Amino acid sequence: MKENRYDDEQFFKKYSEMSRSKEGLAGAGEWYALKQILPDFHGKKVLDMGCGYGWHCKYAADNGAVSVLGTDISRRMLETARQKNSDSRITYQLSAMEDLRFPERSFDCVISSLAFHYVKDFPALVARIGRWLKPGGDFVFSVEHPTFTAYGSQDWYYDADGNILHFPVDNYYCEGWRKATFLGEPVTKYHRTLTHYVQGLLQGGFELLDLAEPMPPREMMDLPGMKDEMRRPMMLILSARKRAE
Repeated sequence: MKENRYDDEQFFKKYSEMSRSKEGLAGAGEWYALKQILPDFHGKKVLDMGCGYGWHCKYAADNGAVSVLGTDISRRMLETARQKNSDSRITYQLSAMEDLRFPERSFDCVISSLAFHYVKDFPALVARIGRWLKPGGDFVFSVEHPTFTAYGSQDWYYDADGNILHFPVDNYYCEGWRKATFLGEPVTKYHRTLTHYVQGLLQGGFELLDLAEPMPPREMMDLPGMKDEMRRPMMLILSARKRAE
């Protein structure tokens, strides 16, 4: 299936109230770690898959990319991206990631933020990205961490008084779809192991360059609930490079 809750009016309204929606990259807890892993964009042609509001597209353009293509399945997301992050070097395209088709060696960099856990077939996606990238091209993406997606509910266990006890991790090796709750709404996501992500890259013709499990930055620790985010990883960032032919 191709998950697209973001064109639902109520869901999109809730998403628009998140700090990452209102504050951009500065409001995303993983940004400090992702920024350190991103490649040099100067002179590069960049593809951002699942670009959302276009924050990363604008960052790439502002840091020297000659062209950036941001794609997303959500019409509402792209409308906002064009309002908040327009640039002569950025083009936005409405499309599910699974439906994208480009000539071989079209891009120098492919990036994606928190979108691939909506895609059922990760190895097939990696194979297509490998064809789109030039040899030596960079591929950097973030996803929800496998320990976060394993059980499915993506919520804590609480005691009778509503206090957090622990975060459930179960059925880790049973990969596949999960019914989760995000912003109080039901969504379908796909759980896969850390091995699946890394082997998908290695078998897809990439070399692994870096890996991060970002913790909340110190300046966000006073926000409600943020200290509890230190109790389990929520996100995973991987950086890879297409092997030279």
